[in-house]
Amino acid sequence: MTAETNPLVAHMEFPEALYYDIPHQMWVHYDADTGLATIGITALGIHLSGDIYMCRPKRVGTALQPGDSLGVVELAKSVVSFKSPIAGTVEVVNPVLEEYPERVHQHCYTQGWLVQMRPSHWPQPETGLLQGRDAVLPAMQHHAWLNRAE
Repeated sequence: MTAETNPLVAHMEFPEALYYDIPHQMWVHYDADTGLATIGITALGIHLSGDIYMCRPKRVGTALQPGDSLGVVELAKSVVSFKSPIAGTVEVVNPVLEEYPERVHQHCYTQGWLVQMRPSHWPQPETGLLQGRDAVLPAMQHHAWLNRAE
């Protein structure tokens, strides 16, 4: 199987309005009206990780740079740090996740968002975020191939 033909990725959802951090498998939705960026884990990131049993994002007020730990998730056999795709300050932590952490893998693009951040500036081109299926799908295919996703 080559990077271009992974049927798993071809059938995954990657909403057009989102920006994607491919190496860290995170997504960002920027709302110009509020000035907040909602951040979550991609469908491929969830597939590669498996079910999430605990999710602990950084606290409100935490300032982060791209690549800084945005928090941790507990998986079946490990605890993994997830990385911030942008620079900014955590403004809101998804309140649903404390009681229902499984929402992250059940509804990764809706109810399973992790935090909302106020970006230091937007857009943030230096982060390498991708948008649009024509850019995102090949990058996700390659990431799946590198990680032997099936």
